[in-house]
Order: sequence, then structure tokens, then C-alpha cells
Amino acid sequence: MSAVRTPLASQRRNAELGLGVVAILVTVGGYLLLALSSAPALPSDFWFFLAFISSLFFVAHIGVRFLAPNAEPTLLPLVTMLNGLGFVMISRLDLVLPESQRTARTQAVWIAVGIGVCCLVLGLVRNIDALRRYRSIFLALGVGALLLPLLPGLGYEANNARLWIHLGPLNFQPGEAAKVLLVIFFAAYLGDNRELLRAGTRRIGRMFLPAPRHLGPLLLPWAAAILIMVQQKDLGSSLLFFAVFVAMLYMATERAAYVFIGLLLFAAAAFIAYLAFSHVQLRVDIWLDPWKDAQNRGYQLVQSLFALGSGGLSGAGLGLGRPDLIPYASTDFVFSAIGEELGLYGTVSVVIAFLLFVGSGFRIAVQASRPFPKLLAAGLTTIIGIQTFVIVGGVIRLIPLTGVTLPFVSYGGSSLIANFAILALLLRVSDETAIEAHLAAEQAARIDAASAASGATK
Repeated sequence: MSAVRTPLASQRRNAELGLGVVAILVTVGGYLLLALSSAPALPSDFWFFLAFISSLFFVAHIGVRFLAPNAEPTLLPLVTMLNGLGFVMISRLDLVLPESQRTARTQAVWIAVGIGVCCLVLGLVRNIDALRRYRSIFLALGVGALLLPLLPGLGYEANNARLWIHLGPLNFQPGEAAKVLLVIFFAAYLGDNRELLRAGTRRIGRMFLPAPRHLGPLLLPWAAAILIMVQQKDLGSSLLFFAVFVAMLYMATERAAYVFIGLLLFAAAAFIAYLAFSHVQLRVDIWLDPWKDAQNRGYQLVQSLFALGSGGLSGAGLGLGRPDLIPYASTDFVFSAIGEELGLYGTVSVVIAFLLFVGSGFRIAVQASRPFPKLLAAGLTTIIGIQTFVIVGGVIRLIPLTGVTLPFVSYGGSSLIANFAILALLLRVSDETAIEAHLAAEQAARIDAASAASGATK
């Protein structure tokens, strides 16, 4: 099916190319301003950077043009802009670090690997329904990936959370891949059983719930995943996964009761986590009053607020602020670094880019005609949307801070690769949906033509 080219294929890919060139110009312009902030001449690596960032986009664009020619044209340019802005900010933070601690080159490698993964997923997944047939395998792989950091000798703890594993020189978070794998399983199960889950047969109070044999295969792996994340002290991912699950369950069944039950469970789980984990209590205390211990435990959030405040409307300018004063500025607090140097205009632009991405993802879900691709696109889009809300809400002190990254922007290979896989799956669903709509329109036109010919004969 993916080899079919609709009449709109060329138009969509040309639009993607034009938008991508604009995203490249924004990225290269930011890198140029950053370089000129510390020297009056062009940096020696400027042309190499221009060629590198351009080649990465064109590789991804060519991959989409050949493997998913009918796909939504806005997703890749939006990711290119967010990814490029993140790389510029990471390069800016490297200016004040010793050579051994700089991460921009590593990030460039991970971006290249992520684009390779995107093209690989598009090449391997030529029919999105093929994933549905292997839902049990995706469930096993997802739960297995969550368990890897708990294995002695393989996983290790960093920053009060056991999320990482090391294989030789490589360190990565398998939980990032697990979220995508488990969303594929949930989309497949909900797509096949949505009617049974929608029509409850057991009454509890004023609510009707499905039979345990239908709800159990969904709740058991979800509860196991949540418990594993809590055991790893990965409460940010636990919140993200919980919210994605409840959202997908509501979208599949259209029953508000599931949302109500989910909110009650979330409130209970949050209260238990607050009582059970000292670092959760610490984060809530810092959220309520970071100024009480501004030089110690509240230092990170206080510096984030200072950075956002000093940025004003237009920012201090690339390379002219002090975002390096924020601990973990390239990962958890990259949004604050953008706010200081690009101001409110920069942060609002980032939020708008994410809103456009989420809006495009949900439009893909709405346009899909079959349950599995519809739920898969909605679930994957929800991951990006909720993760963005959680980290942005944390750094601006709207909600307590959690340890998740800003998608496509923050430093980190595991998150980048998982997010590029999400991009590829959304492009595949969009491509197949466009083909199905085109074939349906052709069939309707043939039927109308046949009816008209029959009427003329009579």
C-alpha cells in the first residue's frame, strides 16, 4: 500500500521541502549568531555545520519522499526546527565547559542515528497493521525493556533513579523505547476490544465496568509497568505513562467514567508516592517554596526562574546570557535556557511548534479510518504532548518538577531515538490514510460513473 502515490504526494513533499529549508535557515542563523557573540568573524566550522545540518534534513526528506510519499508534510520540518534549536542551545552551553564535558558533538551523532532510525522504521513498517498482529511481542519487549535497569551488573542508578543500563561504552535508557512499544500494544488491544470495554456488564454503584477477562489483559501489564517505574524511582515517566494510558482508554471507549476513575487512582498514587519517597516530598516542598532554600535544594528551580525572568520579551541574545548557571540546563532545563537567551518570543515559539506537532498528530488520528492506526497515532501524539507539558510545567513552576526531557530539544540519545521512531510511525499512518482516502474517492467516482452510464442507457 505504501508504494501508491496519490495526486497530492508531490505537492506534500514539495511543501515539506520548503518548510524544511526554512527550519534549516532558522537553525543555521541561530548558530551563526551564537558564534558571532564570542568572535567577530565566522567560525571555522560554520560551513561544515551548514552542510551537516542540511544533509541530515535532506536524508530524512528523501527517505520520506520514497518510503511515505503521501505523509503529512508538516511533521518533519517541525522536528527539524525543534531539533536544530536544541542543538544550538546545547552548543551554547558548551562554550563555558571544558572540552571533556562538551556534548554538542555527541548530540549531533545521536541526531544522525535518530534520523537513521526514522528511515529504518519507515522501511521496515510498510503496513501499519502488521504491528497489530505482534502485540504480544511488543508487550513482552516493552516490559522487558523496563526491567533491564533493575538487573544487577547491567543497570545503574543516577540522580536518585535507576533508569540506565550500560553496554560497553554505551549508556542509554531502555524505558524510552518501552513507552513506544507499550503504546503499540495498548493501541492493538484497545482497537480489537473497544466495544467490549465500552459496554460494561458489571455494575459498581452507578457505573458499569467490563468483565475482568476483558479488562484484565489491559490493566495487568499497565499496573506492572507503573510498578516497575516506581521501583526505579522514575516518577516522571510513571506520570507520563499513566496519563497516556488513561487518554487512550478514553479515546477508544468514549467513556468519561474511565477518566474519572483514572483521576482518582492518580490522586491516590500521588499521595502514596509523597508518603513513600523522600525525594518526592522534596520536589513538592521545592515547588511550593523554592526560595526557602534557594542556595541548596531550591537552587536549580530558582536559577530557572531567574533565567526566564531576565530573558524578558526578546531575551539576552544567543551567547549573551548565563544559562550555564542552571544545573542540567541541557537536559531538564533547556526550556529555561531558551527563555533567557531568546526571551518570551523564543519560548512561545517552541510551545507553538509543539502545539502544531500535536495538532498534526491528532489530525492524523482523526483522519485514520481503522481503529488500530487511529489509536496508535493518538497514543504516540499524546506521549509528545504530555511529556512537553510535564517538563515545561515543571521548569516554570506550574507543577512539581519531574525528570523527563523536552522532546527533540533536550540532550539525550535514548529520548531522541524514541522520538524519531514516533515520528516515523506517525508518518506511516498518515501515508496509509492518504492512500485509503484516495482509493475510496476513486472507487466512489467509478460507481458514480457507472450509475450515470446506466441511467443514460435506460
